[in-house]
Amino acid sequence: MLRQRSFGKRWRLAAGTLLTVSAVSIAFRASVASDHQDTPEVELHPRLDINDVYAFPGTTADRIALVLTTSSPITPGTPAAFDTDILYQIKVDNTGDAVEDVVLQFTFDGEGAGQQVTMRGPVAPAQTGRLTAVSSSSPTLTGATNAVLGSPTAIHLFAGLRDDPFYIDLEQFFRIIPDRGPVQGPLSKIGPAPEASAFRSPGIDFLRRFNTLGIVVELPESLLLPAGAGGDPKLGIWATTSR
Repeated sequence: MLRQRSFGKRWRLAAGTLLTVSAVSIAFRASVASDHQDTPEVELHPRLDINDVYAFPGTTADRIALVLTTSSPITPGTPAAFDTDILYQIKVDNTGDAVEDVVLQFTFDGEGAGQQVTMRGPVAPAQTGRLTAVSSSSPTLTGATNAVLGSPTAIHLFAGLRDDPFYIDLEQFFRIIPDRGPVQGPLSKIGPAPEASAFRSPGIDFLRRFNTLGIVVELPESLLLPAGAGGDPKLGIWATTSR
């Protein structure tokens, strides 16, 4: 289950979220909702926790945007950086067999304001499924986090701190399902409340007060498709963190 990284670190599959989209028309057929802090393990290791995976049309009809968010909730004003011991991946199945055919890999070096991101891919994976390894291909992009890298006509990348885009009335959620309340971190400070059976109307965007770490990539969708793909091919898109 462990795989040697080329520069001495090891990775193990830790978490993932699945989203299926129609690639060319970007017509959503099925999706799996947010899973912020879904287990005690990721509550203790928030950088391993994948919150959401998004896929939507890019700035032109032939481009697609992919987003991976992690580590929510981060209190505003709190400095945050990606874990340098984690391999973050966005995986793409373009043949319909639920096995990744293309991966986008992200690794990080340094801490704080000086942290750097390195992106590899889109590239065929060296390993599929639970085994994973950093690609031996040359980096696609390298640069500072919290900055826009690349080109708007090729691959555009941002990795850094952003407001959490997921919408939920979390206070009411913890009243509906009391045992899901975390035992530490900023969400543990939500005080006890009487149980409830439904969400409030109008809804309250509780997470608007928290940040997340996000990896955002926009690229030509042709880079994710098999050779000769036509018509309306479908992509299965999910993300993993590995250590």
